[in-house]
Amino acid sequence: MTLEQTVLEARNLTKTFVTRSPMGRTVAETKAVDQVSLSLTAGRTYALVGESGSGKSTTGRLLQGLITPTAGEVIVSAADGSKLTQNTKRSNRDVQMIFQDPYSSLNPRRRIRSILEESLRIIGEKDPTTLRSKVDEALSAVGFSDEHAQRYPHEFSGGQRQRIGIARALVASPRIIICDEPVSALDVSIQAQILNLLRSLQADLGLAYLFITHDMSVVRYLAHRVGVMHQGKIVEEADTAELFANPQHDYTKRLLASVPIHHPSQRTTAKG
Repeated sequence: MTLEQTVLEARNLTKTFVTRSPMGRTVAETKAVDQVSLSLTAGRTYALVGESGSGKSTTGRLLQGLITPTAGEVIVSAADGSKLTQNTKRSNRDVQMIFQDPYSSLNPRRRIRSILEESLRIIGEKDPTTLRSKVDEALSAVGFSDEHAQRYPHEFSGGQRQRIGIARALVASPRIIICDEPVSALDVSIQAQILNLLRSLQADLGLAYLFITHDMSVVRYLAHRVGVMHQGKIVEEADTAELFANPQHDYTKRLLASVPIHHPSQRTTAKG
């Protein structure tokens, strides 16, 4: 994989959710994502930020193929340079996801090895030797061993469960990982460990991340480029340093002003 290569492109993505009456008539329509376009680059992190309800997680699920867009398209660039539309077996293998809640996203009735092997079976891998070796490799990448693979999810802490979530994303050898607020449910010290792990994996594997968050301090630490979402639209997009130094949109200014600052002399007030 060549760094700086565009590996995923979203073009005018739109998602409208329709509420219907028991008789089947349309009662209301909610446009959760509205004409969103963005691109992800190998070895770099694109942060999608905004308050709850702005459409960030819906955008992530559209890019991963978990839900179908009302309009627009997602193009995934294969390693050989060919273009794949979303929801093909190859594109689904290339794009994986880390969820916000590491416990609810893991089957409590299955051992960790079984959970990770299931991810490979879904994309068509059946050879037992390959299944075992890929699971071992993914667990090793997040600091676990075969002994951990025999446990159940409830036997791990929250931070350890999120490492398992990362391993499940890695096991398919993806090129793109969508991180849907993966550290928001963790203690601050554990957040730092997970963020450092993600940075290390990106450096080693050349992964492209879409990092969905509302935490601007995490954005400053991890992201190379930032898209600011408000009411389903990307209202501003810039490199991270430029966005923090010179925000242009009023909504971006309000987001940055909401970040706690300890020293009174450094605080600013944004109207609106």
